[in-house]
Amino acid sequence: MLLVNPPIYDFAAYDFWLKPYGLLSVAGRLRGQAEFLLFDYLEQRRSDCGLRISDCGLVPGCSRNPQFDRWGRGRFPCEQIESPGPLKSIPRYFRRFGMPRTVFTDCLRERGPFDYVLVQTMMTYWYPGVREVIEDVRLAWPDAKIVLGGNYATLCTDHARGLGADLVVVGSDLGPLWQFLEMTPDAGQPALWEAYERLRVGAIKLTDGCPFRCSYCSVPRVYRGFQPRPLERSLAELELLAGRGAENVAFYDDALLFDADTVLVPFLMEVLRRGVHVNLHTPNALNARFLTAELADLMVRAGFKTFYLGFESASRQWQQGTGGKVFSDELARAVDHLLSAGVNPVDITAYQIVGHPNSDIQELETSMRFVHRLGIRGMLADFSPIPGTPDGEACRRWVDLDEPLMHNKTAFPIIRLGFDEVNRLKDMQRVLNRSVAANTVR
Repeated sequence: MLLVNPPIYDFAAYDFWLKPYGLLSVAGRLRGQAEFLLFDYLEQRRSDCGLRISDCGLVPGCSRNPQFDRWGRGRFPCEQIESPGPLKSIPRYFRRFGMPRTVFTDCLRERGPFDYVLVQTMMTYWYPGVREVIEDVRLAWPDAKIVLGGNYATLCTDHARGLGADLVVVGSDLGPLWQFLEMTPDAGQPALWEAYERLRVGAIKLTDGCPFRCSYCSVPRVYRGFQPRPLERSLAELELLAGRGAENVAFYDDALLFDADTVLVPFLMEVLRRGVHVNLHTPNALNARFLTAELADLMVRAGFKTFYLGFESASRQWQQGTGGKVFSDELARAVDHLLSAGVNPVDITAYQIVGHPNSDIQELETSMRFVHRLGIRGMLADFSPIPGTPDGEACRRWVDLDEPLMHNKTAFPIIRLGFDEVNRLKDMQRVLNRSVAANTVR
């Protein structure tokens, strides 16, 4: 069985602890029932066809070799390509990120045939990479059964079915997949991290779904409510990652701090008891409302190094209109707890949305300055209009949501606010962040 994490077609992409976690989790449940080969186009350290990316040579147009910071984040190799038709008006360079296509086609020829090919999908507007994979598999091994799953398959199901896969798995119900494969899953198994020859970065989830229903978020469409995962399974997964050499592990939970006393706290206490030493990170926004002084201290002691907090706006009107997740005083209190626990201010980041359809009442610049006064970094998260969400549907006045390319998070803020305004806001954020770094004693 071939597992594929496709290349990315986009204006920008960055290795922000990005791993095909859903794909590996599915394969993990079938551990011992099939032979697996993973081809991760975005794995920069070593491919599963035995080639280091340096052996393949730099992709044409890539300005530098892959580089990584101290926490394992880095650049993907890329090549500049022509923008697709719907995005030609966006004044940004369009690129293909990931290993060269020929490396995959060579792998298909040398390592096949395959009975099944499972393909991870993520952002809806990254579907050109999925289409590329399907085309190459069909050409090399026409009889292989191709399965798509993940966010694009769930949020744009009809569009995904048009790419020619044999099965499109929708949402978190994997029953149709097990029936299609004629296999019985073991839900207690961790993700198939051994599919990588060597790991420096991994991912983990303690829960599925989210108890909140923010008006801009797709999670309620993907998961059936909020559900903790078994503690022992999560601990086994972290130990597997550490044993495979992962130095940095990112939590992919959508509500990591919710009901922390019964989910996160027991997990971290056991991590400390077992002496598992890895650097832990939170790229998905933490809900600052639930970050107490005691929890901040425990997270730091257990190995958390970077903290990303959701704070889309300082405007109370805007917050109440989108779900009322976090207000200014709650963010300030959470930051104080983290600083008191010894976290470096430059390792605390507050997300703020840029390009939201209701940006007129968002008071974004006020929010940016508020975050700066707290002494931490801000990050402008480009808004992506997701079909089926209230805020996404409101964007039909500006874009054709039936074309997934128009969900692109680089494109929509430019369409909504204008190229110059987006650049101005991002330049402002960079200046504020440089000020935080300059004032921080490391």
